Amino acid sequence: MENNISSGKKKQFLNYINVFRGLAILLIIMGHTMQFGADGTLSHIINTEIVCGGTALFIFISGFLFQHLSYKFEYKNYMKKKWTNVIMPYLITSIPGLIFCYTMPVAYKNTFYDIPLLLQIPMHLTVGRIHNIPAWFIPMIVIFFICSWLLLKLEKKGILYKTLPFLFLITIFLPRVSPEYSDLIGISYPDRYLAYVNYILMGFIHFLSLYVFGMFCSANKCIIDKFYNKRFILWAGMLITSGLNIYLTYKFSWCNYTISKTFLTMLLLGYLKHYDEFILSHNKTNKTLDFIAKYSFGLFFIHWYWFFIYDQTFNIPGVITSGSITNVIFCVVIRFVTVAVLSTLTLFAIKYLLLKINKDTNTRMFTGV
Repeated sequence: MENNISSGKKKQFLNYINVFRGLAILLIIMGHTMQFGADGTLSHIINTEIVCGGTALFIFISGFLFQHLSYKFEYKNYMKKKWTNVIMPYLITSIPGLIFCYTMPVAYKNTFYDIPLLLQIPMHLTVGRIHNIPAWFIPMIVIFFICSWLLLKLEKKGILYKTLPFLFLITIFLPRVSPEYSDLIGISYPDRYLAYVNYILMGFIHFLSLYVFGMFCSANKCIIDKFYNKRFILWAGMLITSGLNIYLTYKFSWCNYTISKTFLTMLLLGYLKHYDEFILSHNKTNKTLDFIAKYSFGLFFIHWYWFFIYDQTFNIPGVITSGSITNVIFCVVIRFVTVAVLSTLTLFAIKYLLLKINKDTNTRMFTGV
């Protein structure tokens, strides 16, 4: 086993993980911009099974990189860095979402529209999901940060990875259920707030298996080669669990993307590590993938705003429900590309301006890039 907890050596840069991070953010953006079909229809369920669930990949990467860098772990410094590189950009990039919540409460589906503005701010920021839908991830990942010392202690004692079968059973039988805007309107605002808090806590419990699995793969990197060697079994596992999820969602409205996306995670890792030298030898391809990876966290923070602006500008719904399949696919692909490009250009421009003002500026503190 390649357990790196006590190692004092600086870890090498893992290009295949860097590329994986870039692909993960693209899947997350696809999950938000490329949905189509009326709710409950087979076309919508198949579509969402393909493009949704990218959070599982992001959680896995978080666990992988946490363990990979754990050789230099010191709780106080770790939390300081997370404040600077995660919480600060989250707070700063929340500003457009808060403005949308106040100025366009109905269009933006601001669940807390009817309470005082000064009370809304901490409620929005502590649950994330309203002012910036993907940002529910931040309050959840903070729980992982707080528990980081415990995870490493359990790893060191040889306990943590033995819990993986149990944790995956929890993931299977405890699917995430999103609070719906229409269901929350009309109930008291404390109950609305608690619904979002519950969603975050359930997300932590649901995704704990993926985070620990990421740590396991980091501590035992040789297993990634086995993912490629067993790729046909993993392909079968992904297709079977995807088909089962489609059936259960269609028949019983019981949806859980995480298991199929766990198989996808293993497949992507296996292929990326196997072809790592090939990717590195193609300079332009590698630079493009590296660029996406470096901008991934910033894209995560701001793409929802461009998605909302795009839909408002062209007066189209978030989930396109009418039109021929060819036109619908064309529309969602164009929306995905437009949102991804505009988000990237926005981050690039902000970073450029910040560095123009002061070349020593830590731009990651502002936008995550």
